[in-house]
Parts: sequence; structure tokens; C-alpha cells
Amino acid sequence: QEEHKCLLQAAVEQAEGLEHNLRSVEAVLAEREAQLGDAQAQLSRNKLLIKELREENRGFAVALKAAELKKKSTEEKNQLLEEQASALKQLIGQITPASLSG
Repeated sequence: QEEHKCLLQAAVEQAEGLEHNLRSVEAVLAEREAQLGDAQAQLSRNKLLIKELREENRGFAVALKAAELKKKSTEEKNQLLEEQASALKQLIGQITPASLSG
């Protein structure tokens, strides 16, 4: 009977050890679950941020295209004004000697 008592005590101690291990594993799992939840929340925030940045970039691309078109238009107008100024200089150059001699 003493041997039976010792075996029973050993089995109880082993069960307690296993129960302690199980609680430890459950605690680790709960911590990992919380970390995973935090990581998923952060991932969701990052996805939203990326979406917002893409939309903002599209807006910047449109604004850049508009600025490039405006620059091109301004350069074309400048070129036209330079040509007109050059033509006026030539015309003035032709008129001035004629008016001085006349």
C-alpha cells in the first residue's frame, strides 16, 4: 500500500507539473495572440496609410502634369514674344535710318 501511495503521489505531482506547464503555455499563447492582434491592427493602419499616400501621389502627379503643361505653354508664349520683339527691333532698325535720312 505504501508503494501504491508513492505511485499515486508521483502521479499527482506529475499531473500538477503538467498543469503548471499547460498554464504557462496558455499564458504564452495569450501573449502571442495579443501581439498578433496588435500586429494586425498595425498592418491595417499601414494599409490605410499606403492607400492615402497613393491617392496623395496621384494628386501630386496630376498637379505636376498641370504644372508641366503650364510651363510648356509659358515657354511657347515666351518664344512667340521673343520672335515679336526681334521682328519689332528689325522694323525699328529699318524705320529709324529712313526717318533720319528723310
